[in-house]
Amino acid sequence: MGLKRDRIAVVTGASRGAGRGIAVALGATGATVYVTGRTRREGDASLPGTVQATAAAVTAAGGRGVAVYCDHADDTQVEQLFERVRQERGRLDILVNNATVINDALTATGPFWDKPLALVDILDVGLRCHYVASWFAAPLLLANGEGLIVNTSSFGGRIYMHGPAYGAGKAGTDKLAHDMAVDFRPHGVAVISLWMGLLATERSRRVFAAEPEKYAGMADNAESPEFSGRVIDALARDPQLMSRSGQVWIAAELAAQYGVTDIDGRQPVSPRAYFGDTTCFGDAVVE
Repeated sequence: MGLKRDRIAVVTGASRGAGRGIAVALGATGATVYVTGRTRREGDASLPGTVQATAAAVTAAGGRGVAVYCDHADDTQVEQLFERVRQERGRLDILVNNATVINDALTATGPFWDKPLALVDILDVGLRCHYVASWFAAPLLLANGEGLIVNTSSFGGRIYMHGPAYGAGKAGTDKLAHDMAVDFRPHGVAVISLWMGLLATERSRRVFAAEPEKYAGMADNAESPEFSGRVIDALARDPQLMSRSGQVWIAAELAAQYGVTDIDGRQPVSPRAYFGDTTCFGDAVVE
């Protein structure tokens, strides 16, 4: 995708958190970014952020932000999203699958049966919706003859993290990237899964503030939400992008390879030493 400044991107789940940061970072490259979310007004959610505010931040960063209210549990709304992109822009360069359901009890300690059953909703909005968004995005990406899909994920796809619902969702997200890459490869479209580190999102900052001494070291080393977007931008510009398709990548390690720093100039450290290697998939293909 070279150095095009008129790239068209869709970032799902971008009212706040990683999605917002990714959208703003892509906007800073001059891209048009369609940002989706369910929060229209401040106060509608327990955390700050709205889809309109993210779109405005994308525009302020130098791009063109387009706010799209979209509930990714509703396939019809997702279809309408990509039909709007087709009608307004005629193509799509980057899709970032980030929409997910994060239950407030996710980080509670204890076995899964002591937590709300609603935690399993991450398999719908957070796994299934990535498949649906990619399915509706496919015709636009294929028309380009090139493109990039990024599934935001984490080390929870390989280690125990927050319980089995979260782990299964992230493991499935990684496998979606691998298998979709097989189908997209003849068409020049790359699909990867991006393992992000601890991000200084609105949710994380609330946790840090509640117990500052406990989380002091973690808070100091957290990645900004924009960092992941900077990595995705560099990835999209890589002339060898297709060689990375179908694999799981750690954001901090890609950043080191591409010379990408965080917004404060830091080079975040890969969590590999703490959590282990990325997931590797087999090369065999059974049609």
